[in-house]
Amino acid sequence: MRERNKASYRLAHWPIWVWVFFLAPGPLIFNLFARGAARAHLLWLLIVIAVTGLAAIAGQLPGVEARPYILRFCEDKPNPLYRRICYTFAWNAILNFAILNLAGLIVASATGAWYLRQIYANAYLSVFFLILCLGAAGVLPRVGASTKGEGIERRYFYGAVWTVTVAQALLLLLWKTLPNTHAATNLKLAVFVATLGTLGAASIFGLLPRTRPIMAGDLVTD
Repeated sequence: MRERNKASYRLAHWPIWVWVFFLAPGPLIFNLFARGAARAHLLWLLIVIAVTGLAAIAGQLPGVEARPYILRFCEDKPNPLYRRICYTFAWNAILNFAILNLAGLIVASATGAWYLRQIYANAYLSVFFLILCLGAAGVLPRVGASTKGEGIERRYFYGAVWTVTVAQALLLLLWKTLPNTHAATNLKLAVFVATLGTLGAASIFGLLPRTRPIMAGDLVTD
């Protein structure tokens, strides 16, 4: 059983949370991928690095603690506020972009026109605040008041991470390489949906990293 986190382990987790919080202002990030980097992106990145860096030094980021907070899965312990906040923002990074990109693809496939910029401008904050409310209510996996459900909730979280990350990466690749035609739009939509479905099913069956079934009382070893 790992009783302390190695310095390399702690350092490796910090960029994850930099990325999670950097993605929080969705329309700003949309402009990054659509138009390229600007001064506002650099400024926001520096702010996120500074704030998460201070939190990391204080051990207030998941995975950056001096020792693992959860030593046994399904152990009924209070879930610290920093974990609840971090995982709520992580769920926003996972769900919000995937939902809006899927909506943009569906609209473009149905109408032949792209309204993705308008979708981000008008819908991102609504989805963002909905996810924040669900996190505050402890509805989302890993953000409840107790860590009792960690053995199952971690499966949902990592399954979603693998599924959405791979699907979004493939979509970005297709976005950059395929022509702006209706047939290409339909292909992007098909690949995105198929990837979400395939990897989602794989996570359900525990075939992806950290999605295997966890028994109550199992030690934290990965």
